[in-house]
Amino acid sequence: MSSSAFGFLITFISLCIVPRYAQGLIRHYEFNIKMQNVTRLCHTKSMVTVNGKFPGPRVVAREGDRLVIKVTNQISNNITIHWHGIRQLRSGWADGPAYITQCPIQTGQSYVYNFTVVGQRGTLWWHAHLSWLRSTVYGPLIILPKHNVPYPFKKPYKEVPVIFGEWFNDDPEAIIRQALKTGGGPNVSDAYTINGLPGPLYNCSAEDTFKLKVKPGKTYLLRIINAALNDELFFSIANHTLTVVETDAIYVKPFGTDTILITPGQTTNVLLKTKPNFPGAAFFMTARPYFTGQGTFDNSSVAGILEYEFPSLHLKNLPLFKPTLPPLKDTSFAMNFTKKLRSLASPQFPANVPKKVDKHFFFTIGLGTNPCDQKNQTCQGPNGTKFAASVNNISFTLPTTALLQAHFFGKSNGVYSPDFPINPFHWFNYTGNPPNNTMVRNGTTKIMVLPFNTSVELVLQDTSILGAESHPLHLHGFNFFIVGQGFGNYDPQNDPKNFNLVDPIERNTVGVPSGGWVAIRFLADNPGVWFMHCHLEVHTSWGLKMAWLVLDGKLPNQKLLPPPADLPKC
Repeated sequence: MSSSAFGFLITFISLCIVPRYAQGLIRHYEFNIKMQNVTRLCHTKSMVTVNGKFPGPRVVAREGDRLVIKVTNQISNNITIHWHGIRQLRSGWADGPAYITQCPIQTGQSYVYNFTVVGQRGTLWWHAHLSWLRSTVYGPLIILPKHNVPYPFKKPYKEVPVIFGEWFNDDPEAIIRQALKTGGGPNVSDAYTINGLPGPLYNCSAEDTFKLKVKPGKTYLLRIINAALNDELFFSIANHTLTVVETDAIYVKPFGTDTILITPGQTTNVLLKTKPNFPGAAFFMTARPYFTGQGTFDNSSVAGILEYEFPSLHLKNLPLFKPTLPPLKDTSFAMNFTKKLRSLASPQFPANVPKKVDKHFFFTIGLGTNPCDQKNQTCQGPNGTKFAASVNNISFTLPTTALLQAHFFGKSNGVYSPDFPINPFHWFNYTGNPPNNTMVRNGTTKIMVLPFNTSVELVLQDTSILGAESHPLHLHGFNFFIVGQGFGNYDPQNDPKNFNLVDPIERNTVGVPSGGWVAIRFLADNPGVWFMHCHLEVHTSWGLKMAWLVLDGKLPNQKLLPPPADLPKC
């Protein structure tokens, strides 16, 4: 055999024995957006789904894989899909928020979301990102570790997604349209759901109950996702301890708890260790709202049932134990629970919190009012006005052209202005007596511009203008470190002295405390336009949202990739 032939043979053999997963796989999915009749609470309605499923299909990948997901719109509504928590490094075109990174996918059109999962593993999720369509269009996005990379905890016997949602007997799109027209608060949901099922605590729902069947002496990993539209939730399993091991696809220092708190947009992985022997009982898995606001809300509970398998017995009418959940407005539990969350900060999973800060920002967030659309009109908001919401008293107005497209093609004039304020226009006692003027500012879309690799510290301050309230804020395109939080007004002189710069929790969605503040840090190392908004969908509809523009860096791998050919047009 010639040397060249021998070399070719060795190369061929080497290629054959190198696993395909070494470079990551390409995983293809197809999402057909279609109407489907679904029945809950003895009420059947036609609603928007993916592939006719509610909740939608599970997307599974490994760290390093590339996902190619074709979305075809077969309904009359426009739609987009957001891959919640995926960093989208240089691939902002695949992020999904309508009129931020793309124009919506119109009826009869398709768009392929094409992105690589870089440096992430854990539980995330996907959902529609236009109006209130995500009430029914959502599902789990599970990123497994690379092959032969173990979890930093004992491998579970089984992994189970647990997704909280909300069920509306009426069309959620009609509900929010009516609310925005009248200026009042929207009608609340008729039930909460676990994996799409309301459970036995609601009328006409006993058959629609999620049941988790377990074996004694095993450890289960529950991948918990809060996909509810407007409610933070407490969750507990009667007579069982949950060990928190991950939040927002970031491993944490494990700790045990009877109850977790999870805001819309957040994910939490917990280990459930079952009892060593058959307990002769079943156990409710119950969630109910944590609510700190002033308006109406769905004050009900959803339950699934934890059932132990026992092959030799067929027992009926077992005792059914119920958990005890914290009080509705238990802000102290909320603060204490969040303070327990700490990054692993290990050599393998470091907490790379920025120690040096290039830019400091202070954003107030909260509710306010707008005048009625027409003179001599009385609206259903406070004192005859319309409800509004804002960041630094600016109520965000969605443009009619996608911001990322306008930026990339140099056509920003008339679409946005790069002058979002670094702090409020007017300083006041944010958590004290509210000011007389509750009106917000509206107008041209304003965004915050950051040079590439800017290290940012952002303080988010709740306000009591229309009553203090917790706000789950989600930042697209980045994870951030929660370095500090507290009640009352942020003190720039003293509060930073207590910041945790060693092992702060890293997240993509943070609950800003009711009547308090939270400080986050992140490195702006991802070029593109990135949405930040409250994940209480009603507040987002009222304008509690803004956008960051991170400019390209100097190196080729620091620049936004070109847009795909099938990018939707407005």
